[in-house]
Amino acid sequence: MNEEIQIRLMELDDVDGVLAVEEMCFPTPWSRSAFVNELKTNQFAYYLVAEARERVIGYCGVWVIIDEAHITNIAVDPTYRRKGIGEALMTGSLELARTFGAKKLTLEVRVSNEAAQNMYEKLGFERGGIRKNYYTDNQEDAQIMWVMME
Repeated sequence: MNEEIQIRLMELDDVDGVLAVEEMCFPTPWSRSAFVNELKTNQFAYYLVAEARERVIGYCGVWVIIDEAHITNIAVDPTYRRKGIGEALMTGSLELARTFGAKKLTLEVRVSNEAAQNMYEKLGFERGGIRKNYYTDNQEDAQIMWVMME
């Protein structure tokens, strides 16, 4: 890929771009107010965006509460997938969580999303339990994954 991709902290001006990616990627996307709330009022929330040509092409959110972090969501514009952007967002989120004192990080991923699970395992995540009927759009189970960051 010849394009320059920048990973940076999300700002309120990025919400429209993040919403566009969210709507491309998820059957039940988060609302504008959910993202604004995360940025303005959730003291535990940190979000990164991936940008190409001054356009948001991906994002990742992480909550850091005391010494534990949780990936809230991650998405990459389908036309930019398989180019290392998701991995760069996850690596940035892991570094961010570590900076704010997290010693372990968790996430949920659809049991059918093998590509994402493989990426997470590449980054050191291990499989934990299953959350039954976790996804509201089709009641698919979620694979819980963890990584220790010490």
